[in-house]
Amino acid sequence: MTGRFPLFSTRRQALGLALGGLGGLAMPPAFFFAKRAKAQEQKPTEKPVEGEAYEAHGLSIFGDLALPPDFKHLPYVNPDAPKGGIFIEQAGFNTFNTLNVFILKGDGAAGMGLIFDSLMTGSNDEPDALYGLVAHKVEVSADRTLYRFFLRKEARFHDGSKIKASDVVFSLNLIKTKGHPVLRQGLRDLESAEAEAEDIVRVRMRPGHSRESPLTVASQPIFSQAYYTTHNFEETTLEPPLGSAAYKVGPFEQGRYISFTRVENYWGKDLPINRGRSNFDVVRYEYFNDRKVAFEAFKAGVFTYREEYTSLIWATGYDFAALKEGKVKRETVPDAYPRGTQGWFLNTRRTKFKDARIRRALGYAFDFEWTDANIMYNLYKRTVSYFQNSPMAAEGLPSAEERALLTPFEDQLPPEVFGEAVVPPVSDGSGQDRKLLREASEQLRQAGCTRKGNTLLLPDGKPFEIEFLGFETSFQPHTAAFIKNLKLLGIDADYRVVDAAQYKRRVDEFDYDIVTERFSFGLTPGEDMRLIFGSETANLSGSRNVAGIALPSVDALIAKALVVDTRENLTTICRAIDRILRAHYFWVPMWNNPNHLLAFWDLFGRPERMPHYDVGVPSTWWFDPQKAQRIGWRKP
Repeated sequence: MTGRFPLFSTRRQALGLALGGLGGLAMPPAFFFAKRAKAQEQKPTEKPVEGEAYEAHGLSIFGDLALPPDFKHLPYVNPDAPKGGIFIEQAGFNTFNTLNVFILKGDGAAGMGLIFDSLMTGSNDEPDALYGLVAHKVEVSADRTLYRFFLRKEARFHDGSKIKASDVVFSLNLIKTKGHPVLRQGLRDLESAEAEAEDIVRVRMRPGHSRESPLTVASQPIFSQAYYTTHNFEETTLEPPLGSAAYKVGPFEQGRYISFTRVENYWGKDLPINRGRSNFDVVRYEYFNDRKVAFEAFKAGVFTYREEYTSLIWATGYDFAALKEGKVKRETVPDAYPRGTQGWFLNTRRTKFKDARIRRALGYAFDFEWTDANIMYNLYKRTVSYFQNSPMAAEGLPSAEERALLTPFEDQLPPEVFGEAVVPPVSDGSGQDRKLLREASEQLRQAGCTRKGNTLLLPDGKPFEIEFLGFETSFQPHTAAFIKNLKLLGIDADYRVVDAAQYKRRVDEFDYDIVTERFSFGLTPGEDMRLIFGSETANLSGSRNVAGIALPSVDALIAKALVVDTRENLTTICRAIDRILRAHYFWVPMWNNPNHLLAFWDLFGRPERMPHYDVGVPSTWWFDPQKAQRIGWRKP
C-alpha cells in the first residue's frame, strides 16, 4: 500500500465520503405516494421489485439484504463483548500533519473515520450491504432517483447537539463542492439534497445514476453545520473536529501517534448494528519511518497488533522471546475478500511510456520467480489480473458474452484482447532469463528504440531513463533486481526514496515515472473503477488513476457496469475490462498473498467467527485484562 490517502479502513468507508449537491428537491412525484402503501407492506429482506417503490432498513447494490429489519446484532460479533482496554496498531510508514482527511491538502491522520457517523453503515458479511445508522430507514422511489432517509431522533454529536437533516445536507454539499477531488468525483450522480423536515433528508439522484451512488450517499460522514460556521473546512488543522460516532480524537503527537477514546455516552451504542463493536476504550495508531524499527517496537509491545506484509520478517523474524513464551500469537488466515492488485504502474502521461510495446518490454525484465524464491521465501503468488482472486478476473479466451461487449471497440483494441487473457511471462528463475530479455529487446526495437553502446535510446534519441519513486524502502530489494535487468537492456533506472509529504505531492501532481500502487475493487466493482481507470480522472489532481489510463472502450464498459442489473452481468463486464487493461500493459504486476498473516500480543478476546470478508480487527475484538495480567503486558 502506498498509504497516501489514509481516510478509512475499508473500501466502503473510503468510497463513502463524497456527497453534495445544492438546490432544492421537488416534491415527490404522485406515483411515489401512490405506491407507498405497497412499499410498506413489502418485507425489506425481500429483493425490491424493479419499477416499484419500496421502503427498507438498508440498501445494497442489487437490492438483497441478508438481515431482517428486526435483527438484534451482526452475526459475526459477540453482542455481550466487554468494553475497556486499549488496541494499538501501526499506522504505516508515512506521517500526518492534519486531522482534516477530506481535502487534498496535507497528510491526513489514520483512523479519522472512527469519529464520524453516517446515514448507514456496512456489514462485512455481505458484498455491498448497508444498514441503518443515523437513518433508521429509507424510502426509494419507483424510478430509483429519489431517496428519503428518516433520521433517528436520538442521534447526537459529541457536544450533545442533535443531528438534523440540515447537517446531513450541509455535509453532502460541503464534500461535493470543497472535498478531495476523488471524493467529489465519486458523487457526480448526486443531483440535489434537501431537508424535508428536521428528521427527513430527501436526496435526488440524476436519472441513469450508477447503482452504487445511493450507497455512496448513505455512507458519507455527517458534519455539524454549526461547527463549520466557525471552522474553515478547506484548511489543514490539528484541532480535533466535532464528530458523532463511537470514538473521538484523544491524545496525539503529530507524526508519532494518534489515539481515539471511546465515547461513554455515545448515542448509538445500543443499536443492533453497533452491538458487540467498538469495544476498546482506546484505539491508537503508531507511526514509524522505518520497517525494522517498527518490528522491534512490536516485539517490545509498543503496539499490539500487526498484519505482516514482509515475507522476510514473517519467515525469519518471529523467533523472539515473547513469541516463544506464548505472549505473542501468529495466525495465517485465508482471505475470502478479493486481494486486489499491486504493481509498478507506468505513468503514460510521459512520452517514453506512450508506446505499449515499450511498456510490455519492461515487464519482461522483472523475474518474479527468482524474486519470490530469493527474497520472499515462496510465500507469494504472481498477480495477473486487475481483479485478482475474484470472479471478475479474465481467464482463457473471451466468452461469447465478453466478445459481444468487446467487438464494438475492435478497431480501437490490440488483438491480444480477443485472444487468451494476457498474463505476465514466467521466467526460468535465474534472475536473468536471457530468453525474456531478448524478447524485451525485440519489443523495444520494434517501438523504435536503438542501442548506443550500453545506452538504450528512445525513438526521439534521448537516453531511456526511469525513476522508481517510493517513500519507504520495503520494495528496494525487489526493485533492485528489476533494475539490474533493465540496465542490461540499456535503461538507466534507479529507485528514489523521498519523505512521505514529498511523495504525496509528487503523486498528486503526477510527477513520477513509476510508482507502486495497490487497490482492491472488492466483490462489487463500481464507482471505484471510474476513479482508477476512467478518462475523467486521468488528469485530476490527487486521482488514483496513477497510470493515466484514458481509453474510450474502458469508459464505455465502466458506464455499463455502473447501471448493470445483475451480478452475473457485472462479472462479464469486469472480465472484459480486465482483458483490455491487461493487453495495454499499463503496469508490471507484482504479487499477492491469499492469506492474512496476523501477529498480536495475547491480550484479546474474539467472537466465535470472523466476518466473511474481513478479519474484524479492531471493530469486533475486545481487551482481556486477565490475559494481559497473565503475560505481564503493561501499557507503554
